[in-house]
Amino acid sequence: MEDKKDELKVKFLPLANSYLMASLVPQRMVDSLNSYLDKLQEDKNRKSHAKSLVGQIKRGQQLSMKAADPEVKEFAEWCCTLSLGYIDLFSKSTGTNFSKLASEVNEIWSVHSYEGDYNPIHAHGVKSVTGVSCTTWTKIPKQIEDVPGEVVNNLFNSSGNCDGFITFYHGATGGSRQDAELLRPPLHATLKPIVGTIYFFPSWMQHSVYPFFGEGERRTIAANMNIWPEEVLKATQHRFIEKEKKDGKKNS
Repeated sequence: MEDKKDELKVKFLPLANSYLMASLVPQRMVDSLNSYLDKLQEDKNRKSHAKSLVGQIKRGQQLSMKAADPEVKEFAEWCCTLSLGYIDLFSKSTGTNFSKLASEVNEIWSVHSYEGDYNPIHAHGVKSVTGVSCTTWTKIPKQIEDVPGEVVNNLFNSSGNCDGFITFYHGATGGSRQDAELLRPPLHATLKPIVGTIYFFPSWMQHSVYPFFGEGERRTIAANMNIWPEEVLKATQHRFIEKEKKDGKKNS
């Protein structure tokens, strides 16, 4: 009689803390945004967004953008659509059920960074309980573009391999060489900014941006989306429209 060995089956289960969703901004939107921002930087009536941001932008500017502007509107609406796509993927990945949701831009702004400018670790805020934020780039200095790869792998010997990069933090980690030996997966991701690449993330997720050195502008666009139950957003919009009508009558 032949002995049968037990068949060993295993599953490797990831314990996900959070998720990043990456996509690509269509080139026509990148061009429209750059056209808008080129003019905005020269506009005497431009509004600084610095009072709402922790960015240490000494050489450049942090500017409020208008989501309804013809050169921004398509991108803003596209971000709202993708923010709901993030919720859908989160729901499928976690088995969470949501009521029918709607998205609106809470705020959108640009960061024009130059040599030495940086963003300390921070998170974003929204008006709703559930919030999705995003960040993308429409201009990147050549010295950042020339860094090999899209994820930082080597920071030793003053490599400069994270200059101008963004880091997302989704847990506490030592970030040391011993992490692998301790079987501790990385709980942060340091990513290279690439023109047209866009990342969506929960608004509570902390992140930071390293300074870079040399010539050129690192042009970032970021937005925060409020995520509401659809009926709540519709009711809010209705009240806003009715208020505008009443205010119009008073002023007429």
